[in-house]
Amino acid sequence: MQVAAAEQLRPETVSAFNSYVQQNEKRMSDEIASGRFLHIDTLSGSEKQKTQARLYKGEVVSEPVSAPNGQHPLQVPHGLIHHWIGTVFIPGATLDRTLSFLQNYDDAYKFYSPDVQRSRLLERNGDEFKVFMRLKKTKFVTVILDTAYDVQYVSVASDRAASYSRSTRIAEVENAGKANESEKPVGNDSGFMWRLNSYWRFLQRDGGVYIQLEAISLTRDIPTGVGWLVGPFVTDIPRESLAFTLTKTRLALMNAGQERSLR
Repeated sequence: MQVAAAEQLRPETVSAFNSYVQQNEKRMSDEIASGRFLHIDTLSGSEKQKTQARLYKGEVVSEPVSAPNGQHPLQVPHGLIHHWIGTVFIPGATLDRTLSFLQNYDDAYKFYSPDVQRSRLLERNGDEFKVFMRLKKTKFVTVILDTAYDVQYVSVASDRAASYSRSTRIAEVENAGKANESEKPVGNDSGFMWRLNSYWRFLQRDGGVYIQLEAISLTRDIPTGVGWLVGPFVTDIPRESLAFTLTKTRLALMNAGQERSLR
């Protein structure tokens, strides 16, 4: 089903995204260096208590990160930047087991289905990984994306670590799974996902592990005439994908912990 004419990813759109990412990666580095590791630890007393209670109940706590002008998603030339942050708590988990689970990219599809259809480690050099994933995104329409990422893990202290995942290639797939399957030209497609960067922080504390995920993605803007169909996809999918990823991560680590305790 063709829901929108192909949209060309333009240099000025890429430039705006890269600038936004650079600013926020600088802010993230400053936070880690200053000890402001988790967003929830910057909340006021009562707000932090309420958030902590929600995390202990197993909820994913998420919110949009507004641009300096208060806009979200951020309108850039011929595109939209979506920025979300979410946190989850996994009781009984350890930092080592959490990192080991997330670095097992060959099996990621087993735990993150149906959003992740295929996953594969392409290359590893110490704490740096090159990863392939086939993603499935559905919101009125279904879009299949072949994606590649450079991922780096950083040990911050004995109880905390961070990782940085930056997309290096995203291609929309037509007729996925059929004999005539093919990729649309990169950057000249429906524009449902042009970039996807994910920034993780892991902190072992309070008898478990806190995982914070900050996702910055780039999509086309909402075209006139089919906004009712395209709009929900490009605005809702970033939030839903973040919540899905954190929920599935928590479930997998909880199940692994229960299996380990039964042995």
